[in-house]
Order: sequence, then C-alpha cells, then structure tokens
Amino acid sequence: MSLTISPMRENDIATVAALRMEAFFAGTDRTYQEDYTGLHRLLLDDSTGQALVAHVDGNVAGTVLFVPEELDAIHDLTPWLAGLVVAETHRGKGIGSALVSAVERHAEASGVETLYLYSWHARRFYAARGWTEMQAFMQDGEPMALMSRHLRYIRPAT
Repeated sequence: MSLTISPMRENDIATVAALRMEAFFAGTDRTYQEDYTGLHRLLLDDSTGQALVAHVDGNVAGTVLFVPEELDAIHDLTPWLAGLVVAETHRGKGIGSALVSAVERHAEASGVETLYLYSWHARRFYAARGWTEMQAFMQDGEPMALMSRHLRYIRPAT
C-alpha cells in the first residue's frame, strides 16, 4: 500500500464529494452539487481552510478538512478539524490516524495552538490520539461532543 496525503486537487473533488455525501449527508437536504461546490470553493480560496486527501496507490481513500468554522457550529471557537472520512474499503489501515496527524501538522504550521472538532461515535478514536472531550451535549436530538487538541506550536519571540 502506497499512502500519500496532500492538499486536495481539482481532480479529487468529485470522489471526495461522493465519499462525504455517503458518510455525512445521506438522507439530508444537502446535495452532491452543494458539497462539490463547497469543496471547489475551498480549493480556490485557501483563506477558508484546506482539504487534505489520502491517496492509496493513486486513488482517493479518505479526506479531512481544516476550516475556520464548523458547519452549524454552536461554539464560537476556531479552527476546526472536520469531515474526517475514510472509504470503507480502506478502514483499519491507519489512514484516519494519518489524516488527523496531517491536519494537526498543518494547523501547527499555520500558528494554531488549539484545534477543535465535533464527534460522538469517534470519541475514543480521537481520545487515543490526544484529543480531550470538553463538553457533551445534544444537537438536533443526537448526542455530540466538543473535543480539543492542544498542539505543540510555540509562538515565536517578539
């Protein structure tokens, strides 16, 4: 298995949007075209964040976002790790962990001291990687957890 993680490219968008639709938006009002357009905007305007994509042997295997605002966030915090998903055929191979590490490194390089995410089902996955659960709450009738990760970023002396 040849794994590479890099910023999303134009030719990744369709596959990434399909992967995200299946994982996050099935049965919702969000359309494939809306997600595709949002990802394309993210690609064109890096001030809105960055999508990282894991490729295995040249094929999209997973993705994660580094964004200043989380979709429908109820906390006034920034920035966020969002949208981590690994294709079902590639799960259990360390790709999710590699994507989390890559977005953490990107955040550190951007001067971020603390990164945030929302999750419920993957809380143990993130906790095993150094994330701390800050608050559990209900959102739209479903349990949710706000988690954070303090990064090793050291502010330059002034």
